[in-house]
Amino acid sequence: MEVIKMVVLGSSGVGKTALTTRYTQGIFVEIYDPVIDDSRHTINVEGRPYILELLDTSGSQQFLAMRDLYYKGGEGFLVVYSIVAQSTFNDIADTYDYLVNFRMKEGLNTDCVVLVGNKVDLEDQRVISKEAGEQLANSLNCSFLETSAKSNINVQEMVQKLAKLIVQHKHSSVSRQKGGCVFL
Repeated sequence: MEVIKMVVLGSSGVGKTALTTRYTQGIFVEIYDPVIDDSRHTINVEGRPYILELLDTSGSQQFLAMRDLYYKGGEGFLVVYSIVAQSTFNDIADTYDYLVNFRMKEGLNTDCVVLVGNKVDLEDQRVISKEAGEQLANSLNCSFLETSAKSNINVQEMVQKLAKLIVQHKHSSVSRQKGGCVFL
């Protein structure tokens, strides 16, 4: 089976591990523990089975030295922020710019990125509007959706959306090196 490699990026505490644990194990874990984890699962995309490698990166400063390895090895990227923390939203531009610049220098595609606003279960604490997330995704030319690992909202859809982008890119005859994503 063909392999799809996804990397989950974002600031510390945005819910990267909660999202990957919800997707891979179907459970929500409340306790935060900075982690780097790699899991493999079978996923169906457009009627074909693939092996999904999902790399959950830590947003912690101590793991920045490994960042280039994630950026080089991934085929698609989930860039996550918390809708209840302005600073995590502000960090997205730098994360995205570094990712795109690094991958372009390496001659790698930058087409497969999904911007993810997590923690929609905390709607009463929201500081980042859905519209602001959509506007940022438009400016970065990438896909967007909001999720909740806790309430299991759009977690499967998030992975499927990125998997579809990766598969489409892998099987397209035109290599797009300019950055951005297509909207589904």
